[in-house]
Amino acid sequence: DCSSYHYKSRRTDPAELKRRIREICETRVRYGYRRVYVVLDREGWEVSIKMVYNVYKALGLQLRNKTPKRRVKAKLRDDRAEAVGPNDVWAMDFVHDQLALGKKLRILTIVDTHSRYCPATDVRFQYRGEDVVTTLERICTKVGYPKTIRVDNGSEFISRDLDLWAYAKGVTLDFSRPGKPTDNGFIEAFNSKLRSECLNAHWFMSLADAAEKLEDWRRHYNDDRPHSAIGYNVPSALHFPDGVTSPPP
Repeated sequence: DCSSYHYKSRRTDPAELKRRIREICETRVRYGYRRVYVVLDREGWEVSIKMVYNVYKALGLQLRNKTPKRRVKAKLRDDRAEAVGPNDVWAMDFVHDQLALGKKLRILTIVDTHSRYCPATDVRFQYRGEDVVTTLERICTKVGYPKTIRVDNGSEFISRDLDLWAYAKGVTLDFSRPGKPTDNGFIEAFNSKLRSECLNAHWFMSLADAAEKLEDWRRHYNDDRPHSAIGYNVPSALHFPDGVTSPPP
């Protein structure tokens, strides 16, 4: 049968698949096999998630996460309404890091609890209440004002500057209970990803270098990184249904 001469195998080349999976994991060291599968699927690879898992495991790429043993069940505040759309509820916190030469950095992190969209990872040497207001006003004019912002009781968040700004803009500041980090679990989870995927992966030589690398990661997080909590979608697609990508900082 002459048709056999024109047949092209549809089987994926195992060597090419291994090479591509290794490339993805070398670039994104915190990706598990599910996120690797999503990336391959976007690129048009005709592979099953089981095949990706087998290759991922054979290459020794499994992530080793230690799950803490909890003796008590974490309780969430029952007086909170769930976010049902973008800008319903934001969560905000600080992350600490340092330059290669040891100078301390403070990074203001913000995440939308519905879409997981991150409007800012703003880094400075020092942060005061008025600086938080400046950052919020800058990003809110681009992505809109939230109805509620969840924060802890840090001095920058209980400041008069932030209180006056929130009152003027009609934003509710929802403070966590002292000693209850689970009250702001969304930002805790986000900060963990930021540290493992960005802060631990780079040396920062200057404030400008830190700002550039943080912004590159923020854009990847919003526009490319598959998120399991939103069906392996990307936050910008959920936050901006019309197809707009992350606005500039």
